[in-house]
Amino acid sequence: MFRPVIQKTRFLVILASVNILLFYWASQSIVVEKTGGYNEKVYAAEIMKTAMDTLRSHQLGSREVMMDDYTNDPNRTMLVGTQFSYITTDRGDLDAKLTTLNPNFAAMMVDLLMKAGVQTGDTIAVTVTGSMPGANIALYSACYAMDVTPVIISSVGASQWGATSPYFTWIDMEKVLRHKQIFPYQSVAASIGGGGDIGKGLTRKGKELLWEAIYRNELPLIQEDNLAKSIEKRMEIFSKTVPSFNYTAYLNVGGGAAAVGPSINAKLIPAGVSTPLELNKLLGKSVVRSFAKQNISVVHILNIRELIEKYQLPIAPIPTPTPGEGTMFSTPMYNRWITAIALLLAVGLLAGTGYYSHQQIRERMETYEPESIL
Repeated sequence: MFRPVIQKTRFLVILASVNILLFYWASQSIVVEKTGGYNEKVYAAEIMKTAMDTLRSHQLGSREVMMDDYTNDPNRTMLVGTQFSYITTDRGDLDAKLTTLNPNFAAMMVDLLMKAGVQTGDTIAVTVTGSMPGANIALYSACYAMDVTPVIISSVGASQWGATSPYFTWIDMEKVLRHKQIFPYQSVAASIGGGGDIGKGLTRKGKELLWEAIYRNELPLIQEDNLAKSIEKRMEIFSKTVPSFNYTAYLNVGGGAAAVGPSINAKLIPAGVSTPLELNKLLGKSVVRSFAKQNISVVHILNIRELIEKYQLPIAPIPTPTPGEGTMFSTPMYNRWITAIALLLAVGLLAGTGYYSHQQIRERMETYEPESIL
């Protein structure tokens, strides 16, 4: 009985075996592909780990530092402040604070700066608060790894579980890191922060402790009559520090009143990088809106959960992740050439078999003589 090759069991077994071998070949061709800015990201993560270790060592040797117990600081970073202190300005998300205490958070900062168009040698404007020391350190680490100069204005008050120790505020941490030669950066000015950027809601004692922190760190004090003037003062400082306002980008960490303006803006400003056009809907005055009007890209670090979902970073990881590991740095992928060759061979074998079988059937039909059976 005539059967074309495509119907022969032996040939089908051979064809299936060849396709299984091709699949195995392609599936074993995994290569690790580095992400853009790989070297800078790894360097930033390593710097952040060093900075965190430096601050931890400093605080373990200090009797005045008020830090939370290890229940809320499972990795013992010594960078989680108490929930309540004289300088606690607002509610806070503990998981968000813990999430930023990941050295690889600095790699995310590198990626955000690159997406904002920041390059080696550029200058950026920065506003930070004491609410997320981890995010601040990550930013400084990214700037150092990329050789970017940040012009920094700090708000010293902190939300729950941030830099809430009156004797070891964010600007105190900044000073330690500078003196230990981890970073060469120092804020050019500071306000006490909190409501209206003048500590609304804090006790007199709390305000005095914040003023003392700014004084002992020898920083110019920003203290205006109202929020609008506080915003204007920041823009004036940024303008005087860098001639012609030659900033590549503006980066804000936290929900400082002067930075975001009316509280509704904290929800309106997208997490991560925003173009000036995306910030047209912001209400009232703010530093963010002022930079957007100058046609300068904005990077906003506040909604931590939204950011880490984009970058596939873990929430409040235990233990502290190793610098340089994860999809932030590299992605396993199948070798494109091997996969393409395996696919072409599989399709070619199938098409060739079909074509050959078709030729067999056609030839058989041309030579077949049904009358010879009679």
